[in-house]
Amino acid sequence: MIEQDTIKLLRECDAGVKMGISSIDDVLARVKSRKLIDYLNSCRKEHDDLRELTEKMLFEYGDSGKDANPIASGMSKIKTEFKLAVDMSDETIADLMTDGCNMGIKSLNRYLNEYKAAEERAKDICKKLIKLEEKLTNEMRAYL
Repeated sequence: MIEQDTIKLLRECDAGVKMGISSIDDVLARVKSRKLIDYLNSCRKEHDDLRELTEKMLFEYGDSGKDANPIASGMSKIKTEFKLAVDMSDETIADLMTDGCNMGIKSLNRYLNEYKAAEERAKDICKKLIKLEEKLTNEMRAYL
């Protein structure tokens, strides 16, 4: 049970961190504020570090991980393109990032509760990702 819960939790973290990286990449070129650009680049680096850590642990379990849900990714891209076509501002980008982070936080907490038997290292990765998403949400408030 521990191994299966660990792998399942890590897969969800892998998908979530990849979705976060993709979301940052989708908006980064459109950001106007130098401070916001720097912050998003820093946040992307932190996401990438967690992705590497997650993939390393998945490799230890002989698993290749999980990509973000293609439907969720597609819907996110459509929402991003639509909203930015209407209003390409840092405020809109902050709003999009906040929405994405909130969905990620909700999902990750649900998986953390669902896979209770997961190894502590996997739970720690999940908690770090949740904290990273919470931090990003808090930083976006200045641009809303």
